[in-house]
Amino acid sequence: MRLEEPASEDLAPGLDTAAMPAASVPADPALQLTDAAVAAEAPGSRALVLLGQLRYELIAWFKTLASAAVYATLIVTFGFQVARVEGMSMAPTLEDQDRLIVNKLIYRFESPRRSDIVMLYYPLDPDKSFVKRVIGEEGDTVRVVDGRVYVNDVPVPDDYVPSEYRSHDDWGPQVIPEGYYFVMGDHRNNSSDSRHWGYVPKKYIIGKVQLRWWPIPTARVF
Repeated sequence: MRLEEPASEDLAPGLDTAAMPAASVPADPALQLTDAAVAAEAPGSRALVLLGQLRYELIAWFKTLASAAVYATLIVTFGFQVARVEGMSMAPTLEDQDRLIVNKLIYRFESPRRSDIVMLYYPLDPDKSFVKRVIGEEGDTVRVVDGRVYVNDVPVPDDYVPSEYRSHDDWGPQVIPEGYYFVMGDHRNNSSDSRHWGYVPKKYIIGKVQLRWWPIPTARVF
């Protein structure tokens, strides 16, 4: 007896099973929501990163400015000071409104010397400060004869004083005490100085005038 195979399902002519398109699967709504959430979060994350970088840079700038302020304070307090000339007592070497840099460190290591231009506290009112030239040191004998200055009986070289700025007064002779200095302005006939209010204690000498930086055309180092 011959068994017959069941008849297979006929295919429509010209149709190939391999060529039939796969059935489309509907998208999962949950996955669509997740993708949308990721897309929405991406710009926010970048903004947070940028804010973090900005915060870091601002803190770095603040630290830099704070350090600069501290250094400037230390320099002004212990090192150098900017000063402005008021008046004509040091003319023609220094003119009214000249801007100066005063070296406050130098006299921590050495003593003021003759001809140094110094910034000092006014002995009769230490709230005020003057700029004068050192003429005599401790132990020197100073005298003025008809405006001509002598230290230890030797005429002081003062070519920086024009004839019209010279005085014709007399002073001394006197020996400068230990720890004190005799100072004068270069404008001899228009200066209030040691001839009028006495010697300057070393502790009242703030520093040495190192530089005139303004006006720029007359800038110079002393």
